[in-house]
Parts: sequence; structure tokens; C-alpha cells
Amino acid sequence: MTNIFDSKNLSSKKSLQDYINFCSDIFLGKEKVIKLALTCILAKGHLLIEDIPGVGKTTLVNLLAKTLGLPMNRIQLTSDLLPSDILGSMIYNSQEGHFVVFKGPIFSNLILADELNRATPKTQSAFLQAMEERKISIDDKTFDLPEPFLVFATQNPKHLIGTFLLPESQLDRFLMRIEIGFPEERYEMELLNGKRRKDIIDELDSFYTADQVIEMQKDVENVFVSNAIISYVERILHASRKASQRESDQGYELSGLSPRAGMAIVDAAKAYAFIENRKLVLPEDVQAIVLEVISHRMIYQNSRYLGKNIIKEMIDSIEVN
Repeated sequence: MTNIFDSKNLSSKKSLQDYINFCSDIFLGKEKVIKLALTCILAKGHLLIEDIPGVGKTTLVNLLAKTLGLPMNRIQLTSDLLPSDILGSMIYNSQEGHFVVFKGPIFSNLILADELNRATPKTQSAFLQAMEERKISIDDKTFDLPEPFLVFATQNPKHLIGTFLLPESQLDRFLMRIEIGFPEERYEMELLNGKRRKDIIDELDSFYTADQVIEMQKDVENVFVSNAIISYVERILHASRKASQRESDQGYELSGLSPRAGMAIVDAAKAYAFIENRKLVLPEDVQAIVLEVISHRMIYQNSRYLGKNIIKEMIDSIEVN
């Protein structure tokens, strides 16, 4: 029997489903979460992971970085962190008589922005240009970020003490938002009795390389999207705008989706179809990812996202041609 934790055996496993299965045997019982995170990566998107402390947000990111061969920098966000601590700064070199660039931790393929909502709004904004343009500016100089460049941010539920709301402009930079949730009892028993996931991940070799990830991202761009799918996505956008005109009797407001949100749905659906080993997008690909793509763009109440059921009812009411 093949030991799934023996990384030497990974050379014969190269399909995406094999990869998902392998990660699921480490990050126990969370195949859907892994699949959605991989969808985000292949769509060149940034991911927001929101859940309570201790359910494995950081573990998931470490697992993906290690198995995909992506160099990762972890930035632990705190209220006293400054934008220059993330981006870098110009430092005067007295020996050479001029300023030199000191690059910050943002210069990596995968950035784990841990507890992003513990940073002040000023520091949160340091990620905006990087996430949108894959470039950053330090004084009067602009620098390209490495390819691929992905930001995976974790966030505690916002009712916890010491957190700051992410502005809509920041939320919109994330292609998807996911939750991990508690493990099923049988998986939790295995976690309690077994080896720590961190130690298992540290022993792994990469399943893919960064170059292979880039090639898969290029392949995703070639997945075919029919006019019927585009029309379906347009109906989702229209329904969201219609829903935004009325306020829920439970006290939260709906925000209509922008054209960029529509493009995000299409990009994520293409990546999901690619993972399913198809060269064209089907309606079920859209349905598989749409909640994670639009929920953080549509619904908020004070400091807490709510109302996924309302969005689901909206999606279910839209006719699929």
C-alpha cells in the first residue's frame, strides 16, 4: 500500500484530481475547500479565508504552497504594522552616497497575509496595488512582482476584539472568499490522535512546480466559454442589482455586482472546468463557485458577512438555458 505521506511517491501522480485527493488526505475531510482554493490559484486570483482561529486556515495555505512549489512569505498583520513593513522602502547607503531599495516580504509568489483584518486600514491598503496590478511602488520606483503572484489572506470573524473592517475596494480584490468550518467527528478524532499537520507538511516535496502552475494558469485561459454561459452570468449580475434595490427585513443590505464581479465568475468557472478535465464551461461550473465569488461582494452587516442563503435563493431562481 502506498504511503500518501511519502513524497517520493508523488512523481507518478500528476492529475489535478490526484492532487486534490492527496491534499485531502492531509487536510482531512476538506476536499471541497481544497478544490475551491485550487480553483482560485489556477484563475490567478487572490483568496480570502475567513473563519475562527484554530480550524486550519494557515495550515491550508502552507499545504498549498509546499505542494505547488510556490515560495511563500508569511506576513503576520498587527495593528502596529506599517505599509513599508510590507512593501519595502528606500534606505540611504552612506558608504555609496545614494538610496537603495529594500524590498519587503510582498516580493514572493504566494503571500500569506495572516489575520489581515487586524491591520489598520492604512496598512491594509498597502496590498491594493499589488493585488490589482501585480506591481508595487516604492517612492518613485515601480517594481514587478514575481509570477505567479497570489495573496491568500486569513481573517478572523469581525466580531472579535481588535479587528478592522476591510473596505469594499479591498474585498473586491479577492476573487473568492471561503470558510473552512469544523471537521467531522471522525476526522477530528484522527487529528487528535495523529501527527501534527505542520510536521507532515514540512516533510513533503512539491507535487507540482511553480512553472507547471503557470502553464496550468495559461491552459485555463483557453477554456471555452459559450455565449449561453455569458448570458447566464449576465442574468446573475442583473439579479444582484435588482435585489440590491430592496433592503432585507433582517437588517443587512445587498450590493449589486459590478462587471468585474462578472469577469471573476467567468474566470473561476473556467478554472473549475479545467480541474474537472473539461475544455468548456458548463452551468454547473458556474454554480459550483458562484457563492464563493460573490458573497463577499454582495452582503455585509456592520462587520459581519451574512446572508449566503439569500444569495443561494437568488441563484436558484435564475433560469439556466
